[in-house]
Amino acid sequence: MSLPVLQSTISAGGVTFDPLVWSEPLMWVVLAAFLGSAVVARYDVEWARRVAVAGWVAFGAFWLVLIPHFTLTQKSFIEGVGSFAAVPLSVWAGYHLYQGRDSLFVLTRAVGLMGLVYVPFLTIGPLRQAIVESVADQTAFLLSLLGVDPLLVDGLSYNGVPIVDKPYPHRSTFWFEGNSQPITYTIILACTGIGSIAIFVGGILSVAAPWRRKLRALAMTVSVIYVLNLVRNVFIAVSFGEQRMQIFPNLVMTLFSVEDPQMVSYYVADRILAQTGSVIALVAITYFLVKELPEVTVLVEDLLFLVTGTEYDLTAALDQSGEPEDVATPSDD
Repeated sequence: MSLPVLQSTISAGGVTFDPLVWSEPLMWVVLAAFLGSAVVARYDVEWARRVAVAGWVAFGAFWLVLIPHFTLTQKSFIEGVGSFAAVPLSVWAGYHLYQGRDSLFVLTRAVGLMGLVYVPFLTIGPLRQAIVESVADQTAFLLSLLGVDPLLVDGLSYNGVPIVDKPYPHRSTFWFEGNSQPITYTIILACTGIGSIAIFVGGILSVAAPWRRKLRALAMTVSVIYVLNLVRNVFIAVSFGEQRMQIFPNLVMTLFSVEDPQMVSYYVADRILAQTGSVIALVAITYFLVKELPEVTVLVEDLLFLVTGTEYDLTAALDQSGEPEDVATPSDD
C-alpha cells in the first residue's frame, strides 16, 4: 500500500486523524484547477473563472486540513497562524474572482506555477533525496568551517537509536552527542528552501514582463533564498546541537508541550528565531523584487487587498511612477 508523501498522524481521545492523507488529493485538485484555468483562459475567460474559483475553494480546504499538522505536530505558531488565515483568504480570493476581479487570474496562475515547481520535489523520491542530501552536505561543509563537526548519518536509526520524526532514510541527519542523550537534527524537504524558492519562481513567471528582467529577478531571488536557507540550517544545527539556546527552558517547554529539556534550544532557534527571521527575509526580498520587476506589484496589491480590504497602489508608494528602466522591446523577449 502506498503511503502519502508525508506522515503526520494525530491521535486524541482514541481518534486518529492524518491531515496529510486528505491534503494530498486536495493538492492535486488545486494544482489541476489553477494550471487548468490558465490554459482555459486562452479560449474562454468565463469558464476559466469557474475553474479557478473551484480551485480557490479547494485551496481553502487544503489549508483547513493542514491546520492540525502545523499547530499540533509541528508546533509552529507562524505556520499555524498562516494556515489558519489561508482558509478564509482562499475562499475570499475565489469570491472576488467570481465577482469579476480579473487581476486575481495572475495570482491564480502564480500559485499554480508555485505548485508546479514544488510538487515534483515532494512526490518524486530521487529528486527529493538529491536536494535534501545536497543541502545536508553543504550545511555540513559550512559547519566544518565553524569548527563544528557532527556526524552526518543516513537511515532511520543510528547505533540502534531511532532517529525521531525522520520521514526518509536519506543521509541528512546530524548526530550530536548531547547531554542526557544523543541530539539529532535532520534536514528534510522543508529545510532546503525549495518552498520559498517556489513561491518567488511562481510569482515571477506568472506576470507579463520581458524575459531578460524575469531571468535577472529569478537569479537574484533564488540565489539569495538558497544562501540564507543554508545560514538558517547552520544556525539551527549549532544552536540545537551544542545547546546554545537554553533560554527560559521551563516556559519554552510549557509553550511547546515538550518533556526533553534538550529540545528547548531547537524550539527557540527554529520555531521562534529562524521562522521569524525567514518571514522578515521574505518581506525584504519581496521589496527588492518589486524594485527589479515592478510587474509583480499586481500580486502584492491583490494579497494586501484580500487581507485588508483596501486597494493599494504600490507603484506610486515605491516611487515607480512612469516607465520602468527597462522598457519592453521585441529584443527583450
